Amino acid sequence: MPRSLTIHRTVVPPADRPKFFERLRAKEAHYEGAGCRFWVFEEHALSGAFVEFCEANDIATLTAAHAAAPDPILDPARIYSIVELT
Repeated sequence: MPRSLTIHRTVVPPADRPKFFERLRAKEAHYEGAGCRFWVFEEHALSGAFVEFCEANDIATLTAAHAAAPDPILDPARIYSIVELT
């Protein structure tokens, strides 16, 4: 399956955390509605350092989801595709 993925890193000050989480919930709803999967991880040793992953079954779905996203993606052309190791 030609799955595709984008990665976005963000550092959020403690005071901005509630608003950041509101935006994340809106992004999650958008991407799931667009046929993508959306995950957010926070660095264990550095509170406020987040990594967002958005994955789709193909590049076209991911590209369309990013184009209509509630928050613009900094580098929407940087898309990773899965590598088959067998």
